[in-house]
Amino acid sequence: PDRLREAFCLAWSRSDIVITSGGLGPTYDDLTKEIICQCLELPLVADEPSMKEIENYFARRGREMTENNRKQAMVPQGGIALRNPRGTAPGIYVETEEKRLVMLPGPPKEFEPLFLQAAKPLLEKLSGKVYISDTIYVYGLGEASSESRLLDLMTVSKNPTLAPYAKEGEVHLRVTSSADTEEEAHRMNRDMIAKVRERIGDYIYGINAVNLETVLAGKLMEKGCTLSVAESCTGGLLSKRMTDIPGISSVYLGGVCTYTNEMKVKVLGVRQETLERYGAVSEEVAGEMASGIASVSGSDLALSITGIAGPGGGRPEKPVGTVCLGVWYRGKLYTERVQFGEKASREYIRTLSASKALFLGMAAVDEKLKNKE
Repeated sequence: PDRLREAFCLAWSRSDIVITSGGLGPTYDDLTKEIICQCLELPLVADEPSMKEIENYFARRGREMTENNRKQAMVPQGGIALRNPRGTAPGIYVETEEKRLVMLPGPPKEFEPLFLQAAKPLLEKLSGKVYISDTIYVYGLGEASSESRLLDLMTVSKNPTLAPYAKEGEVHLRVTSSADTEEEAHRMNRDMIAKVRERIGDYIYGINAVNLETVLAGKLMEKGCTLSVAESCTGGLLSKRMTDIPGISSVYLGGVCTYTNEMKVKVLGVRQETLERYGAVSEEVAGEMASGIASVSGSDLALSITGIAGPGGGRPEKPVGTVCLGVWYRGKLYTERVQFGEKASREYIRTLSASKALFLGMAAVDEKLKNKE
């Protein structure tokens, strides 16, 4: 409590807006509201709509509401309860003559929607300006490479701003504009996005996208194409990512995990001589895996992955992190070998392998791959 009190008092003394995360729950150690109210000399009062919502939450689930859950409906006197669509603890907005305070729940699944839907609009009104952000999703170009190609846009432009954020195997570029109207802010963002496209357009897979698999699914649905996958080192991860998408059955036919050479031969029709000559981790085998699953499923697009995810199994000519991918699209075959790094973790290699396959699948559907045959 003492450290929390000290941290809040310091933040409140030097800031116009303070946002806190966490400590709004029902347990004894959820002390954020209590400590802040002590600092601001404000009593806690019950917010009846919040109390009713919490009571209904437990009633719908047939669970008993304990007394400590009621404390989640307590807000500082004069404060506004912000409805939480993902949990029982409402956020809180407090406005004084000179300062603003926002208290939000800690779990990201609750914090993010509550901030975007309730807190952000309240804060935006303070500036008299409209703020609009768009995110450019980039795959296949690292953070350093992205920055080197876009450095002047990142450093010179102040409105809109362009900021990079490194993700697992990707880079997200956030474009933010402030203007008097939404229309003007959107126009400014579009102009910046166009400049970015001129420089790294081949690596951009979406604007305000969700993820690679969702974008690929959208392209397949748009073109009336179907997909099947054959995996080895990823152990079904590619299939899992596709089936995470609601309604994917309209385009996703299915997948197989052929982990051993015997399964590759029996299920996919990979030739024994190909395995013996080139090895299981080779472009040749990846190609036969892709064409094999396409033949079995009858899909328009087929993706395959075979590689060495480690930590063992690597050799000088094929170190850990070596992955070969196959793409079969309407009778045309493309294969590629990539190296994700000998020091990369097993899970990281598997994740990047699935992402690479998804990106290649998008390129194939967009007719951007040069075919092997």
